[in-house]
Amino acid sequence: MTKVSNSFRFTKLQDKNSAALFLFDMALEWTSGKFDFISQLIVLATFIFAVVVPKSILSPGMAALSLGYAILIGDMMQSAVRLIVQCEARFTSVKRIMNYIGDLESEAPGIIEHRRPPTGWPQEGSIVFHEVNVRYREGLPLVLKNISFEVKPQEKIGIVGRTGSGKSSLALVLFRMMELDGGSITIDGIDISTIGLEDLRSKLSIIPQDPVLFAGTVRYNLDPFNMYKDKDLWSALRKCHVKHTIKALAGQLDAPIVENGENFSVGERQLICMARALLRQSKILVLDEATAAIDTETDSLVQETIKEVFSDCTMLTIAHRLNTITNYDRILVLDQGQVIEFDTPSALLANENSVFSQMVAVQDSQKHAVQT
Repeated sequence: MTKVSNSFRFTKLQDKNSAALFLFDMALEWTSGKFDFISQLIVLATFIFAVVVPKSILSPGMAALSLGYAILIGDMMQSAVRLIVQCEARFTSVKRIMNYIGDLESEAPGIIEHRRPPTGWPQEGSIVFHEVNVRYREGLPLVLKNISFEVKPQEKIGIVGRTGSGKSSLALVLFRMMELDGGSITIDGIDISTIGLEDLRSKLSIIPQDPVLFAGTVRYNLDPFNMYKDKDLWSALRKCHVKHTIKALAGQLDAPIVENGENFSVGERQLICMARALLRQSKILVLDEATAAIDTETDSLVQETIKEVFSDCTMLTIAHRLNTITNYDRILVLDQGQVIEFDTPSALLANENSVFSQMVAVQDSQKHAVQT
């Protein structure tokens, strides 16, 4: 039913577009005919003028030149008017684009000089969400509703919930990709809404589900601003268990990476992104279902890397495989944009009625069914 409705809507819009183009072309043809008539009148008037005026005033050469210009002026006028009409028609698109741009809210400034955080912020990595409300834009329903919780320094928090529960929105709002509709978020006692976006985002690291690598070299993807020495790059790669992979490449740190890192596996791209995050030495790390698209063996390697090299970081992990977060400090369970559970994994698993316990049971049963 939906496909039929979309097809009918497309056909209707296509008809409207074709009708407008047809009328536009017909208007140009009508204008062209009128200018042809005017051009002929100009040529006729020039011819009569050349015949009537005595040769002593207008020589035959000048008369021929006048006729030539009279013929050309009609074509030039027609072309000029056609261009003006087409330009006016095309600028309708520019006007609409400007209207759309005018309706868009611009991001906050990157740096607010009189509100810059202290050097070395954040030093501990504590995070406090206080009655946070978020919506994608004005007029739409809230995607996060009255969210309140506190993350202690160096805590590892697993964030779980069904599709559409608000897990990714929680990560986005921490980076201020969406502004709050109410409440506050503080990191080490500083309200993140009061500082510039560059000051905020440069202190946080995120490893998304689809790891992002840019066309360039391994060095460029690890250190785009040339802030670190080669030994630091190799150290980060070694700690993230991807040093041997890079060593085997021709060029090593200067080995090329194609767009989206297609010359590496998903797991290798994930480990390179972790090395990049490790180099930045961020006190807060967000993993947005970072192991959802990789195999179990690579997942184990990634989890080992996280445990080894990010032990002193505050970590928020949006988890797809629930078994990867059972050793975390606490689990935050979201449902329809609200916090419904926030406790240690052992406490939640011990309660058979908890949502987290039920989710783990369902995932275990699905895994067992696949194996059998």
